[in-house]
Amino acid sequence: MPNPWDAGSAKLLASLGFLALATTSSGHAATLGRGDGAVTRDEALAHAADLAAAVSVPVSADLENCYADDPAGVAETVRLAAGTGLAGCSIEDFSGDPGNPIYDKGLAAERVAAAVEAAGADLVLTARAENYLHGRPDLAETIERLQAYQQAGAGVLYAPGLTSIEDIRQVVSSLDKPVNVLAFAGGPTVPELAAAGVSRVSVGGAFAFAALGAVVEAARELQDEGTYGYLSRTREGGIAFRAAVSS
Repeated sequence: MPNPWDAGSAKLLASLGFLALATTSSGHAATLGRGDGAVTRDEALAHAADLAAAVSVPVSADLENCYADDPAGVAETVRLAAGTGLAGCSIEDFSGDPGNPIYDKGLAAERVAAAVEAAGADLVLTARAENYLHGRPDLAETIERLQAYQQAGAGVLYAPGLTSIEDIRQVVSSLDKPVNVLAFAGGPTVPELAAAGVSRVSVGGAFAFAALGAVVEAARELQDEGTYGYLSRTREGGIAFRAAVSS
């Protein structure tokens, strides 16, 4: 399930045959000239609605920590998300507090339960355990958190940052709900993850930043060499994009 960063990339990815898409908080923030975590709830929901309207495949939204610390605020965010045309959304246990970046497990589970109740039958709720992205690579504690989120009713469980296939197998075997894995350089391939029982693979902001990397490469060629070799790579992309937006 790749992560488009705007309506055009959503149309392109859907045209390539992907059956579901998800927004990316970092990719969206980059389109606004900001870093990850600097997008407001209203901006994220409007962005998600734009992407959901652009394609006919299901779209799930990366809603970070649902823009609230308390369960009531989380529930309000999810209720608003349910009115955007989304098929799903996520909630993470990253607090944004540098001194205490991960919510207490009890509060985190309460937040997931509130999100699940607000989602009802309209949205697939993905609960994320963020330990590995924030300096707490504790597999046992991560599994305990995912189990608590499963108990709270989450439909999909996700611990971004896992790269060991053995650890991933242990996570999958410890849960009864589908597991999402974030693709990492040097990590297990999609076929390897599927064989380990993973149900869904996403790429986060990787596609958005790969596109920005291509811009940097082309710009440096133009600036430093004064040549146009990058133009040879535009034909395929242009053809694919025109086909995507005309379908």
